[in-house]
Amino acid sequence: MQLIFERHVLDTNTRELRRDSEPVTVEPQVLDLLIYLIENRDRVVSRNDLIGSVWQGRNVSDSSLSSRIYAARKAIGDSGRDQKLIRTVARRGLRFIGTLETPPSGVAPTDEAGAARVEKSRSAEAALALPVSDRRVIAVLPFTNMSDDPEQEFFSDGISEDLITALSKLRWFLVIARNSSFSYKGKAVHIKQIGEELGARYVVEGSVRKSGGRVRVTAQLNDVASGSHVWADRYDREVTSIFSVQDEITEAIVSAIEPQLHAAENSRTRSKAPSSMDAWELVMRALSHYSRLTPQDHVTVREYLDKAIALDPRYCQALGVLSTSYTFSAHMGWIDADVAVPLAKDAALAAVRIDGEDPWAHHALGAVYLITRQFDDALSEIELALRLNPSFSHAQNYYATALAFAGRWEEAIEAVKRALRLSPRDPLLALNYGSASLAHYFGRNYEEAMRQAQTAIRLRADYASAHRVLVAAAAMSGQAEIAASALRALRRAQPNISCDWIATHVPIKLDADRAHYLDGFRRAGLE
Repeated sequence: MQLIFERHVLDTNTRELRRDSEPVTVEPQVLDLLIYLIENRDRVVSRNDLIGSVWQGRNVSDSSLSSRIYAARKAIGDSGRDQKLIRTVARRGLRFIGTLETPPSGVAPTDEAGAARVEKSRSAEAALALPVSDRRVIAVLPFTNMSDDPEQEFFSDGISEDLITALSKLRWFLVIARNSSFSYKGKAVHIKQIGEELGARYVVEGSVRKSGGRVRVTAQLNDVASGSHVWADRYDREVTSIFSVQDEITEAIVSAIEPQLHAAENSRTRSKAPSSMDAWELVMRALSHYSRLTPQDHVTVREYLDKAIALDPRYCQALGVLSTSYTFSAHMGWIDADVAVPLAKDAALAAVRIDGEDPWAHHALGAVYLITRQFDDALSEIELALRLNPSFSHAQNYYATALAFAGRWEEAIEAVKRALRLSPRDPLLALNYGSASLAHYFGRNYEEAMRQAQTAIRLRADYASAHRVLVAAAAMSGQAEIAASALRALRRAQPNISCDWIATHVPIKLDADRAHYLDGFRRAGLE
């Protein structure tokens, strides 16, 4: 259904909002709120109505609700002061007061105004008929129950519903609502047709087969434009608790899909000049450089992000990635921390102010707190990022690093394992092994620390943090030749390295851990 009002067209099937034929970026939850208000425009909608319908009855703070209402108003060119389209009714709730322009199909207009409305509707409809490849939309089809038992239908539907919910947390993609994608249940429809009808660039489909005490789930991610598989995998599990298995498989699928989506989108932007990219594409290009872990690449990261933020100053993910690029570069010794940290803090705080539920924002703020030795605040912020997006593998790895620096090395090793399980083919895999090496060093397991550091270095030769752990671990284990060679490599990766720099810039909470770390460098011959 198309809802036409003022200069806007809101298509509830494709879940797209356009203003004067131009797409308007709207978060899924904000779009749900807007649709609910318009569809219930004949009455005042209370706070409880919104929570029950948009948030499915979950606890919602007043600030979160206010931020979503603000975002809905902004998306349609309204404000709390003007209230041209969404009016606040004191002590009662909200009401959509705009006039919908949806003339019945096939009815001829009786005047010039009516003709203009029909023409406007047709123009808007034509504008929505964009090529699928111009949209960053995912549809999750209902998984097929391949079991003989029809009662297993709830399990296959549950996988699909959980995937829709989990993928909706990836703020940079729009996920088609359940009601639309489940309309294809039991129908043999070609992926390309589904993509065109839903306006989706990617379609996730799969099957579930349960036999005895085991269940097999297959899943694949399809690129609608090319008709090819971007990714496919299968998951075999023992069924002990049906709901825990459902959660585990959902997490595994989302963790696999997220990096594949980024990789697919990065390949789409490579042929474009930066001057022709929108803010989202600039962030994708920045992330592809971020994973290379070199000082030159991180300069490029910040250049792309500055351009993205200039196009959209309220782009939360762009601010979050910019902040973490500054903190990471300072931790690597590539830029002066006195310069980088204030810039990182400003960007992270701005991101949190714009959207307090964005995982990149809290991850960025956690990284700022870590490098400034506010360990409890760092762990709290990163834990919040992981609650907002449990599949956020990069935040899980930062959590491991923060735990290690806070003296909780055993917990850090478990966090690294979770990060590796979430994204085993991640382009930032070197960071996971680097965190593991650091944790093992603080646990006095020098051989394992060396092995993990060497793996990280094989993945990213310029990764200064891994070189640092390798130097210290080799020296502490008495392997002088390896320590000397590692120190030469460290000086190439980080020319300004010294014991004073480590004591000043590496955020280690416990005095004993700091002394132990410095002891390794001094034994290796670093002054």
